[in-house]
Amino acid sequence: MNLSPQNSTYKVKKILIFAVALLACVQSLSAAEAIEEIERIEVIDDEGSLVRLSAPAERIISLAPSLTELIFAAGAGDKLVGVVEYSDYPAAAKELPLVGRHDLLDMERILQLNPDLVVAWQTGNPRASVNRLKELGLTVYIAEPKSLDSIPGHLERLSTLAGTKETGAEAANFFRDSLQKLNLTYSNKAPVSTFYQVWDKPLISAGGNELINDIIELCGGVNIFSEISLMSPKVSQEAVLARNPEAIIASGMDIERPEWLDNWKRWSSITAVARNNLFFIPPDLLQRHTPRALLGAKMMCEQIDQARSSLE
Repeated sequence: MNLSPQNSTYKVKKILIFAVALLACVQSLSAAEAIEEIERIEVIDDEGSLVRLSAPAERIISLAPSLTELIFAAGAGDKLVGVVEYSDYPAAAKELPLVGRHDLLDMERILQLNPDLVVAWQTGNPRASVNRLKELGLTVYIAEPKSLDSIPGHLERLSTLAGTKETGAEAANFFRDSLQKLNLTYSNKAPVSTFYQVWDKPLISAGGNELINDIIELCGGVNIFSEISLMSPKVSQEAVLARNPEAIIASGMDIERPEWLDNWKRWSSITAVARNNLFFIPPDLLQRHTPRALLGAKMMCEQIDQARSSLE
């Protein structure tokens, strides 16, 4: 077949037009995919629910002091617009508006602050109130950090929701690395039976499903009440005496060593007393599921190691 120059030029033009149209279509699809990727902010919370935002959260409310700390550590502290009582770390948290207590939320105040994300405590906040916030159309991320291993995951998910992924990833990686170093240093050492005392009257300890139990085990200790599944179980003095701990570690209310820790000295039959293994760690370093738990873990590991040396 004989093609004239005119026909050839026409066909070339058609090919060029088709190529340009195809390129535009590809670019359009790529742009759409990019936009979709930007808008696809999704995480799964501790209830297994999908939490989705169309854009990074800019107005966040925290419903627990420990969650407030996690949000700051994830690089999103400047996006907090409301917290509950006792949100006292870091110092900037003390300046934020209050929305009640963790167990008594001020629903009207929460709505007035117009959050685009509420971070709730699964077992600490009133269930009816949290459900009501969802019914009113608020996006709620429900958290229940139960172990040391769960803390970095929450840092990553919270930073994803807040658009601070780089900071969250850095904090999570530092936590995991530090935890691994403590584990390698202490977990395979000789076991030390340990009684952790949360409070004196009533006598409260830590069961096997708590952060404190995790830390005791990390340090090569053995929680004398690890078989109890209840959170913060009440125990008897007789039970402590019968289990004869080799170390007693207390917390109390604040950074001061509680006077009642020394009440155990009258029981010289307890190995912990006989070897002078009575220790104290500020409660915020052990009883909040935050990156500061690493500081508490380091202190506890050193104390249990001191008790271990006294037993040799």
